[in-house]
Amino acid sequence: MAKIIPFQGLRPTADKVSLVTSRSYEDYTAAELAYLLEYNPFSFLHVINPAYVNQQKVTADKRFKMVSNKLNDFKKEGVFVKEEFPSFYIYQIEKKNSLFTGILAGTAIEDYQKNIIKKHEDTLEYRVNVFKEYLHFSRFNPEPVLMMYPDQEDINNWINIQKQSDPIYNFSTVTKERHTIWQVQNEIDLQWVKNKFESINELYIADGHHRSASAEMLHNEGDQVENNHLKYFMSYLISESNIKIYEYNRIIHDLNNHTKEEFLEKIQEKFILENKEQQLWKPTKKMEFGMYLDGDFYSLRLKEQLDSTDLLDHLDAQILYNEILNPILGLDDLRNDARIDYVPGNESIVSIKEMVDDGEYEVGFMLYPTNVAEIKALADNNLIMPPKSTYIEPKFMNGLIIYEI
Repeated sequence: MAKIIPFQGLRPTADKVSLVTSRSYEDYTAAELAYLLEYNPFSFLHVINPAYVNQQKVTADKRFKMVSNKLNDFKKEGVFVKEEFPSFYIYQIEKKNSLFTGILAGTAIEDYQKNIIKKHEDTLEYRVNVFKEYLHFSRFNPEPVLMMYPDQEDINNWINIQKQSDPIYNFSTVTKERHTIWQVQNEIDLQWVKNKFESINELYIADGHHRSASAEMLHNEGDQVENNHLKYFMSYLISESNIKIYEYNRIIHDLNNHTKEEFLEKIQEKFILENKEQQLWKPTKKMEFGMYLDGDFYSLRLKEQLDSTDLLDHLDAQILYNEILNPILGLDDLRNDARIDYVPGNESIVSIKEMVDDGEYEVGFMLYPTNVAEIKALADNNLIMPPKSTYIEPKFMNGLIIYEI
């Protein structure tokens, strides 16, 4: 049974929220970062990337302490204020063609350990360790784990009732998104939501496997008795029908010493290959694959049905790996091989065409998106998806609601 708690969020004042919040650091170009750091003194980018000299000589622990110190500066200056009472937050993200609404809450590390909170993605040990050290020295988490729960009509109705009150935030971003947050502090409502989630048997991590694993590692270091917040980590709880799953497409730098003709011949041993020429073609169903090579798009369909009963073998990303990426292109470790890169499916396939045409890459592959049922089935059977199998929305703004530990 899932256990969630309200928490005392640290958040920017309403008059500065649109100036403070930022996208993920990696989403900005160098020019954008330089501009924001130079001309916006309130940007949360100053916190997550504090200025220092001799960057190469600054150890990770010192850098993370500087992150904490910079946040403390923002608190002293009144940019951020601490909530007086524990709260749940209804968080709505509106994009051009999508509307996401969920609940920001603390989710229990005990549930993560008992597999009530289920995972479908592997983690890299070094990344978990780095983020654990970040949490240890900075003492805050600015970004929630995206967590799915089965659709619940009564929770939807409760959310709609809360949205009738005045929001604490309602602002737009330069990427044309609207972010709206309602605060819930009424004890009756807090208890109702907690009780409701206690009746839910499983939660599923959609995005944020490294953040949750890092929180567990910090919890296991032993100081959780002194700090109750270490027993939980911040999550965005959203009904499974409200997330949007995109594929992660693959682009590869070379053909593993094959000529174009040899490469196509090897593919045709397992796939029906159709040249779509200049048609911007992408898969329309499972077990179809798109490919862009030497100025042409291709469709690929398996010649024979899979005889494996393994759920993982029926995942499109795994099929592509088993039949092409590994045996033909010689790619083994998809997480660390520098010959492969990934393009999220919310970007146009024109971007794949352009990167191949520019000569940096030789071939690109387009996949059909995974669905919620596949993610849950894999998680229920303790199976792990291949790296970069899904790109899931919503994505969050940093510095909007901060969970202190």
